Amino acid sequence: MERRAYKQALFAVRNEDIALDIVQDAMLKLAEKYGDKPAEELPMLFQRILQNTIRDFYRRQKVRSLWMTPLSALTSANDEDADPLETLEVENQSKLASIPHAQLEQSQLLAIIEEEIKKLPPRQREAFLMRYWEDMDIAETAAAMGCSEGSVKTHCSRATHTLAVALKAKGIEL
Repeated sequence: MERRAYKQALFAVRNEDIALDIVQDAMLKLAEKYGDKPAEELPMLFQRILQNTIRDFYRRQKVRSLWMTPLSALTSANDEDADPLETLEVENQSKLASIPHAQLEQSQLLAIIEEEIKKLPPRQREAFLMRYWEDMDIAETAAAMGCSEGSVKTHCSRATHTLAVALKAKGIEL
């Protein structure tokens, strides 16, 4: 079952490390939630969990790329751990010092995004920041927020939609 699951995940994501992580996450979810089920039900449950874990990976990647691609322009190329919200500091200022309008545009974009995030309802803002800024998975976010995984998904979806609409209304296409 494990080899087949790995091949299925590898086929879906085309990255060995990510495929192994997905299979491991699926196995942990199966053990945590369905350890008391009869053995003959486990393969079918595992397949469903694996499919959902792959879907979660793609959803997370889609939203992350939606938000992090424009924000990545604000970060240093050689600092992977840089926080996009703290990027208008020394290094970027020195790069942009010769291009004042670019520095102004970046600071304005960052201010608009921060302002729109502040306008989100508290639970949506909390879920969005944990998932996409802190890079927490759904289970970690649900545990931290004290709610179900489904609620986390709903809050993130609504937050992403609200932010996209608000930014589009301001003429910002991400």
